[in-house]
Amino acid sequence: MKIPVFLTGVIIIALNVKILAQQEKNPLSLKGYVTNIQNAMFDSLSGTVSYNNILHNRLNFKGYPCRNITLGIEVRNRLFTGDLARTGHFYSDIIEKDNGWLDMSWNIIKENSFFLNTTLDRFWISFKMGKLEISTGRQRINWGQAIVWNPNDIFNTYSFFDFDYIERPGSDAIRFQYFTSSSSVIELAAKADNEDRITAAGLFRFNFRGYDIQFLGGYSNSTDFVAGTGWSGSLFNASFRGEATWFYKLNGEANSTLILTSGIDKIFENNSILQIQVMYSSRPVDLYDFNLFYSGTLSAKDLAFSKFTAFGNFTWAITPLLNTGISVMWFPDLKGYFAGPSFDYSLSENMDFSVIWQHFNIHTGSLKSRMNLAFLRLKYSF
Repeated sequence: MKIPVFLTGVIIIALNVKILAQQEKNPLSLKGYVTNIQNAMFDSLSGTVSYNNILHNRLNFKGYPCRNITLGIEVRNRLFTGDLARTGHFYSDIIEKDNGWLDMSWNIIKENSFFLNTTLDRFWISFKMGKLEISTGRQRINWGQAIVWNPNDIFNTYSFFDFDYIERPGSDAIRFQYFTSSSSVIELAAKADNEDRITAAGLFRFNFRGYDIQFLGGYSNSTDFVAGTGWSGSLFNASFRGEATWFYKLNGEANSTLILTSGIDKIFENNSILQIQVMYSSRPVDLYDFNLFYSGTLSAKDLAFSKFTAFGNFTWAITPLLNTGISVMWFPDLKGYFAGPSFDYSLSENMDFSVIWQHFNIHTGSLKSRMNLAFLRLKYSF
C-alpha cells in the first residue's frame, strides 16, 4: 500500500482537530464536505449507458502556530465505483497521476470493481511580516480575473466542467507578495511540475478609477516567454472583466499564441444572474480526446479548442432554497456546442441536492459527435 507515514498523520490530525479547536481559541480549524455523485454517461437515450459513482470526502485543515504563520493541509479522498472503475488500470492510473513536482496522489486500494484515491492537493505554510507575505508548498496561485477562462492563470489552470472541484488545482511553488497599498500588490512566484518544467513570473496589480488592473510577465513551462494583462470593474451597472496573455516559444520555433477573453456579469433584482464571456485564441488546441474537456494537465496556453468560443450562463434563485441555471458554449471550429442545465435544492443548512446535465455536440476527427453526462449529487458540508 503506497501511502507515506506523514499522510497517516494528516488524517489523524484532521479527525481530531474539531475537538482541539473547541478547547482553545481558534488554534486549528477544519472545514470540508462529503459528496456522493451518481453519474450516467451515454451518446443517446437509446444507446449504451455507463453508470458510475464517486464518494468524495474533502478535509481542509488550517493551523495557526503563531500570529504570523499559517499552515494549510487539504486532502481529497475519493472512492470510485461503476463501469469506468471496472475497465482495468487505465482509468485508475489517470486519477492517480499527480502533475505536481511532488507525487502526492495515491490509489490506496485498487480492486477490479472499485478503487480509493487520496490526494494531498494543498500542503503549504505562509509567513506574514508587515506588508510582506511569503508562502511555500502546494498552493493555489490565482491570477485570473475572468469567470470561465483564465489565460492569466499560468500557474494552475482548471476545467469549467469539473464542477465538483471548487477548490481547483494547486502548484508546488514559492510565492512572494508585497502589498504596496490596500488595493495594490507586487507578486513573484515560481513552480515546478512532475517533468521538472519551471514556471516563474511576476505580477503587479493596482486599482485605477474603480478598476482592478494587472500586468504580468515571465517564463511558462520551460518553453514560453509570457506577458499578459487583466482587469475587472463596473460598466453600466454590470461587472466587466477580461484577460489577455501572449505566449512566445523560446526554442527557435517561429510561432506564438495570443489568448484574449472578456465578459460581463449582471445581477438582477429578481435574484437572477447573467454571465457572458467570449474568448479568442490565435492557436487553438486540437481536440483529439473528449477527456481534454476535463483535463487538469492543460496549461493556460491550451484553454481553447476553437479560435472563437462563446459562453453564456443564466442562474435564477426561484426560492431561497431552489436555484436553477443553464450554461451554454459555442465552438464554431468544432461545429458544435455545450449545454448544461442544473438544479440545486437546499435540504438543510448543511446539505444540498443537485441535478446536473452536461451535453456536448461536436464534430472533430474520430471523436464522438454527441456525449451526455447526467449527475445526481448529494453534498454535506461541515
